[in-house]
Amino acid sequence: MEKNKSENKDYGKFIKVLQILTGILLVVFMIVGIVLIQKYNIKVSNIKNLSEMITGGVLTVSFILIGLSVVKSFVLIFPPAVLLSICGYMLPNYFLALGVNFVACVLSLSLPFFLGKFAGASMVDTLKGKFKAVKKVDDFVGLNEVKLTALIKFAGILPGDLSSLLFGSMNIKYKNYMIGSIIGNIPLVFIYTLFGTLLKSVGEKPFVVAIPVAVIIVFTLISSVLTKKLADKSKKEEQA
Repeated sequence: MEKNKSENKDYGKFIKVLQILTGILLVVFMIVGIVLIQKYNIKVSNIKNLSEMITGGVLTVSFILIGLSVVKSFVLIFPPAVLLSICGYMLPNYFLALGVNFVACVLSLSLPFFLGKFAGASMVDTLKGKFKAVKKVDDFVGLNEVKLTALIKFAGILPGDLSSLLFGSMNIKYKNYMIGSIIGNIPLVFIYTLFGTLLKSVGEKPFVVAIPVAVIIVFTLISSVLTKKLADKSKKEEQA
């Protein structure tokens, strides 16, 4: 009886506390950012040169951005596109920003996953009760672990970190989860890093920003069509 009670544990309060604490930490980061803005007289025109202004340069900025990505992963619903684009804008070149974003992506994918893994199956019920969108995963029960993870990450059916927590609690194998997540996230990492990088030249060539925006629109349309097709296919296989 005691074991059954433990297995049906409600993690609703835990998630709320986690989001609040993470929110506080993000506010602290914002305050630090404001202090840096005042100290180094940072403006929109010179923020891309921030790495040249502070101690440690590019390495310091990279660690700050990775740290922010790790912290935001526990908010569960914070859009990753924001930090991916900021990284592309603040670091000296596209490939460096891409590398930093990839490291940040792997870490922010892993931490919520292992938290879900630790919590176990009870977390699934809690998430379904707290976030209605989580129930959409049931539409794809016929897919294997890699395909399921890749689709959810690629299509953005759930906020990225929320889906990571869910997949961990569903006891998906980490290897399959990470392969699927990388497949699903790589396009986003490439596109939003490029978007941030191109923003640096928006004053001289404003039209260049239209390139990643157009790609994002096409990407969204493709993911919507793909999601619908796979959902219909999965339902037919389940009914058969």
